[in-house]
Amino acid sequence: MGTDEHTGFMQLALLQAREAAASGEVPVGAVVVRQGRVIATGRNAPIDGHDPTAHAEIVALRAAAQALGNYRLDDCELYVTLEPCAMCSGAMLHARLKRVVFGASDPKTGAAGSVVNLFSQAALNHQTELQGGVLAADCGALLQEFFRQRRADQRRQSLHNHPLRDDALRTPDEAFADVPDYPWQPRYLSDLPSLGGLRLHYLDESGSHSPGAGLTFLCLHGNPAWSYLYRTMLPVFVDAGHRVVAPDLIGFGKSDKPKKESFHSFSVHRQILLELIERLDLHNIVLVVQDWGGLLGLTLPMAAPGRYKGLLVMNTMLATGDAPLPAGFLAWREMCAKNPGFDIARLFARGNPQMTAAQCAAYSAPFPDPGHRAATRVFPALVPESVVDDGATVSRQARAFWGHDWTGQTLMAVGAKDPVLGLAVMQALRQQIRGCGEPWVLEDAGHFVQEHGQAIAEKAVNFFRPGPTAS
Repeated sequence: MGTDEHTGFMQLALLQAREAAASGEVPVGAVVVRQGRVIATGRNAPIDGHDPTAHAEIVALRAAAQALGNYRLDDCELYVTLEPCAMCSGAMLHARLKRVVFGASDPKTGAAGSVVNLFSQAALNHQTELQGGVLAADCGALLQEFFRQRRADQRRQSLHNHPLRDDALRTPDEAFADVPDYPWQPRYLSDLPSLGGLRLHYLDESGSHSPGAGLTFLCLHGNPAWSYLYRTMLPVFVDAGHRVVAPDLIGFGKSDKPKKESFHSFSVHRQILLELIERLDLHNIVLVVQDWGGLLGLTLPMAAPGRYKGLLVMNTMLATGDAPLPAGFLAWREMCAKNPGFDIARLFARGNPQMTAAQCAAYSAPFPDPGHRAATRVFPALVPESVVDDGATVSRQARAFWGHDWTGQTLMAVGAKDPVLGLAVMQALRQQIRGCGEPWVLEDAGHFVQEHGQAIAEKAVNFFRPGPTAS
């Protein structure tokens, strides 16, 4: 095979490596070639797949064996951007590959000549040809840039006493540079017990009331939004003299994003919010919730009822496991399962024609690549559906609290055009909340009601009245 053909196939392997980097994996890619035709590809995916064997070469070998219907790959060649390790080299020899071609050498774990050379063992019952150094500079540069950027991120974050965990990603500040109408100072916490060192972002803005005299509007967002959702409501609350606290759930906004979907659970996110409320010692709270902000947020007040004065509830629900989930939500969950990388900006544009392109794009800013989107992929499946699901028991307890023990004021605002958690769902929720009056229906609003938030905030300021400081 000529040098040009080697180069061409290695370029294809480099494309796989770049996809791995975009997903937060070490950038290594591989392709399997048979009779001059690519029959399989693979990229590093041990983090994404929760699989220590999911190196690019192994992924490609598995795909090739499936394509040929045979675990023997005698007449095949494998191209990989980095010298294979001992595990991958052994698999290649077991597959009886004709030839292995790699790009950059690996002086730490390379098993094709750098540390050991398994391909040179004459005692083995199969000999695979070996060639290294094809596009070595390009392959090496991709790896060097990946680790350089990772070290730079870690150094930059360590300056703020929030070092980045190895199993998490952090959206660069530059990604938020063009976000419109979001001028507030970011605040961070990483030492809450349930965070385990992950960095949580939140807004904390106060009006002119003396400390403790005003209300605290605790604004909780849902999936796939972030605290940007409250940008038109926050100024109204602050101008009226109140405090606003708006956190980004872990996995969203400016908060850290665990690479593994398995991090996320109802209980973990609820506990983080409880600890945040305790840490900030919030009182006179008006709980402002929508979507997952309600699924989680509606379970919070019963843990410390004295902290809460009011509830502003928008399109959301309690998922108790003993009642069917709404058909609109099930359709949304199915769409997410089929299209986990759905276009977030387009989602907002479709339901909110009054938004500008820049405003819609702001919702995509936290997610520069698929590696940052573990939370958006897994959250639809985390909504409790059966009585034994995580979060179902505490949601049933919350239902009892709202129905029997709640003594605060409640204002319900509903986006009429929401196909997921619309008026029928909210009317059912209203029946579960003691003292909740008829909902205020916003005929032009959809699921993300806060995009009509200024009017809602103005109504809320008039509806809720600060009382004596809660104990």
